[in-house]
Amino acid sequence: MRAPRPAAPQGAPMGAAGTLRRLRAALALALHFVAAVPVSGLQTAGVILRSALRRGAPPPSALVRMRFAPLSARGAALLSCMVSLTPGTTVIDVDMERRELLLHLLDASDAPALVADIRRRFEPGLLDLFGDRA
Repeated sequence: MRAPRPAAPQGAPMGAAGTLRRLRAALALALHFVAAVPVSGLQTAGVILRSALRRGAPPPSALVRMRFAPLSARGAALLSCMVSLTPGTTVIDVDMERRELLLHLLDASDAPALVADIRRRFEPGLLDLFGDRA
């Protein structure tokens, strides 16, 4: 007797086409993440080095709330892990009711652009994989 197939995430298409679409989304998401980590690492190193060499005031850091797309709890957890593993950003809290992340930004001199970049890089793939379309 065969074990039942695990159910697809809520809102995910079924069948071979859906599986292929989700596989492409997972690959694209992984590539975006792998590309974001070294870029953010270099930017973070630059912030630290410029601050140390100038001996002046460091760039402003801040706590920022970021609304995220309708994701399942797993999708929100993965988004928060990806953001925290990207240098210069740390997720402090995940609020599923409000669909918000509380972020600590090492350099908040352009916080709206940073939040937009997080959304552009990570949300489309996460929506395809963990979108909560209920």
